[in-house]
Amino acid sequence: MGFLKGLLIRVGATAVAFWLATLIIPGISLESSSVSETVLTLILVAVIFGVVNAVLQPIIKTVGCGFYLLTLGLIALVVNGLLFLLTGWIADQVGLPFDVDGFWPAAVLGALFVGIVTWILGAILDRD
Repeated sequence: MGFLKGLLIRVGATAVAFWLATLIIPGISLESSSVSETVLTLILVAVIFGVVNAVLQPIIKTVGCGFYLLTLGLIALVVNGLLFLLTGWIADQVGLPFDVDGFWPAAVLGALFVGIVTWILGAILDRD
């Protein structure tokens, strides 16, 4: 039961972070006609983001280990921005009304913002 609870907390926190990003970061938009459509879209985008990060992030870190060392980890901002942009593209391909306008500043700032908000919400909500 602990795994399912943790997974639901992560998806919920990520969905809230995406919602806040659509309100704060210019270039990230969510066009929906109802609250239920907005909530469902945010949950699905959070799941897509989680799958993209779970599958591609370890591969990219392994292959690009030298770049991480060379840039002292700053390449992570670029990688996270590209993964965020990929999430927006996948959401568009499956017909979700979630849009990321471009790499800079929308995808990079969105990835940074979602990462920080998810981390804060996860720390607050993951109390036993």
